[in-house]
Amino acid sequence: MASKKASKKPEYLNGAARFRKWWVPLLWVALPVTAIVAFYIVPFVYTVFTSFTDTLPLQGIGSFVAFDNYRTIFEDPEFWEAVANSLLYAVIVVPLMVVLPLLLALLVKQYVPGIGIFRSLYYIPAICSLVVVSLAWTSMLQAQGPLNNLLVNSGILNSPIPFLSNRWLLLFSAMIITLWQGLPYYMVLYLAALANIDSSLYEAAQVDGAGPIRRFFSVTIPGVRIMMYLVGVLCTIGCLKIFTEVYLLGGANSPATTITMYLRDYSDVTYGNIGIGAAASVVLFFLTLGFLLASRKLNKKAEEV
Repeated sequence: MASKKASKKPEYLNGAARFRKWWVPLLWVALPVTAIVAFYIVPFVYTVFTSFTDTLPLQGIGSFVAFDNYRTIFEDPEFWEAVANSLLYAVIVVPLMVVLPLLLALLVKQYVPGIGIFRSLYYIPAICSLVVVSLAWTSMLQAQGPLNNLLVNSGILNSPIPFLSNRWLLLFSAMIITLWQGLPYYMVLYLAALANIDSSLYEAAQVDGAGPIRRFFSVTIPGVRIMMYLVGVLCTIGCLKIFTEVYLLGGANSPATTITMYLRDYSDVTYGNIGIGAAASVVLFFLTLGFLLASRKLNKKAEEV
């Protein structure tokens, strides 16, 4: 009798789970766990290890040099310029990318004739290739491009604006491209979040005398706060590792460099230094982690208010 009680399955198990071996669920998670370890954990550990060596391209693991690679990048003015450009990119783009798609989602959420066509047309930038979009904007912003020709020929300017040869103008031009292509994508995310807000909350707020602005801050913002945090996290990661827009606008000798462009230079198979590039990658990782932890703390404070 005692042996039967000992072998009895837990009461919370039902159906096929009562006849399943204890190790079967481990098989279900074995493949994804293996993929995560093989493609994320191992490369990260290898990158951290390589950052302490003088490894060169196509020459295997180099000798241990302790913190020399970190000392090299911290004493390099180009690295700090790249960090400043990436931080500026994130500081400007992230808040705009969190707020503007929400306002746009509220606009297209209205049920008016033809709104479906507008939604489809506005989403086109999100499905276009980033390389094609960047090249199109490069053609439009160059010194002899349509925009400068229009401004000069109309007498508004005496000389072309150096959009692609000035550090700050190039960065702001790249930010415009990022916003232009990212707005419709995040707009769709916000539309999904807005659809989950109970309409009775708006009705109750309206009965209490709350106007549109008051309803926006008292009902809409709390209802999409989780999505705002998600958009902020995704956009922060994308901005800190920005590469395509800035590189294609400025070319190989771009007046503005970002951290990923700095990594690319040190990953060159001919003149690169993998150890220094790995050290810069580790710095980028902790920089991104710091931003994410700060945003999480701010989000918790906002929830407590």
